[in-house]
Amino acid sequence: MRHRLWALALVVGLAQAAPLRSTLEDQKALAVTVYNGDLALVKDTRQVELPAGQSVLELRDVSAQMRPETALLRVADGKPITLLEQNFDFDLLTPAKLLEKYVGRQVRVLRTNPTSGADSSETATVLAASDGVVLRIGDRIETGLPGRLVFDAVPDTLRDRPTLAVSLDSAGAGQRALELSYLTGGLSWQADYVAELAADEKNLALSGWVTLTNRSGTAYRDARLQLVAGDVNLVRPPFHRDMVMEQMATKADAGAMQEESLLDYHLYTLGRPTTLADQQTKQVALLSAPSAKVSKEYRLAGAEYYYAAQAGEIGRALKVAVVLHLDNAKSSGLGLPLPAGVVRVYQRDASGGVQFVGEDRIDHTPQNETAQIKLGDAFDVSARKTQTDFKALAVGKDDRPQFESAYKIELKNAKTTPVTVTVLEPVPGDWQVLQSNLPQDKADAHTARWRVTVPAGGGQTLAYRVRVRF
Repeated sequence: MRHRLWALALVVGLAQAAPLRSTLEDQKALAVTVYNGDLALVKDTRQVELPAGQSVLELRDVSAQMRPETALLRVADGKPITLLEQNFDFDLLTPAKLLEKYVGRQVRVLRTNPTSGADSSETATVLAASDGVVLRIGDRIETGLPGRLVFDAVPDTLRDRPTLAVSLDSAGAGQRALELSYLTGGLSWQADYVAELAADEKNLALSGWVTLTNRSGTAYRDARLQLVAGDVNLVRPPFHRDMVMEQMATKADAGAMQEESLLDYHLYTLGRPTTLADQQTKQVALLSAPSAKVSKEYRLAGAEYYYAAQAGEIGRALKVAVVLHLDNAKSSGLGLPLPAGVVRVYQRDASGGVQFVGEDRIDHTPQNETAQIKLGDAFDVSARKTQTDFKALAVGKDDRPQFESAYKIELKNAKTTPVTVTVLEPVPGDWQVLQSNLPQDKADAHTARWRVTVPAGGGQTLAYRVRVRF
């Protein structure tokens, strides 16, 4: 019984004691690591005066999207502390929230006489505030706001800033350096690339930018900024995200982004502090490659649906895609781990003006891999596809249906130079090219590939026959 009374007295004492308050003015160091997928790790170090024994410390201006179950408060120096309880208060003070908290309670309604300018006051009870305001004033019910509302106080459950309230027991009094670490949403980043394609279309100048967006509900002032490229696995039902990227490292100049491997991800560190204001998008330079080798491909990609049915003319004036292959190797002028992002490509016209020629999203691209950038569809290179024959074959001993069909692809080139078009045909089931007037190979187990050279101002026809079994 004595132990229970002591515990009750402790709880009452903590509730009655004025809490300590820590603001951004106490902040001595701040580090923010932002991951792909709306996730960030915040490490906030503050210098706080703590009394000996039990107290409640309110850490203000934390992220409004903090995941409180991830919060970790530790002492960076001095005597240890014992954490007893923590509460994350993210219900922020707004006129609407204040009115909701006063449902069933009394407020004062002030009205100003338009002639005399004198104020009159009435007591009202708030009956509802969810979809408009309903007040009982004396023996009448009023909706809307008949005047200015005056509240007696702000409820303890409302905060003007997101706050983590921590009940703790300190072994001694004095200045303490406390480090609060937590995961939060509301912070995200993506890579954006700007490329200028050379006139010969064999090189491009590539600049990489990090685009950061802060919607977390607080600002991060003079923070040490780090970015993780790769998909970190999170327990977030109903799906999981897996790890990607290979290990590698490169160096950058002081003040720019420095890259290193971290487990199976890539960690980019900004060499100078930066401030992320709330509700702000910021761009930071990531990388620069003044001359990276590229190659251009004209690509015509088919579909598999017409290999098991009669189709006739499959397409008139089909679109031929223009694809850049960016060789991410040191020997090609690049050789840097490229985070996933959007590549926007420009090229100078005959007068020297810069024109936008297309954009595409690339995935995480390790060193010595190739990124493919689809710029758009060719204007002067076109195709027409026709199914010239189709027949269903007798079902074999294994009761699997078989079909045989023939196709003609007419390619035309209105350019003044010859082009090579890569024709990719995804063929379903077990398949075999029985006849072809041009050389063919397998791009993979389900794709037949032709590289067709089309002369300047002329055309070329690809004709082939395929047998498929399902």
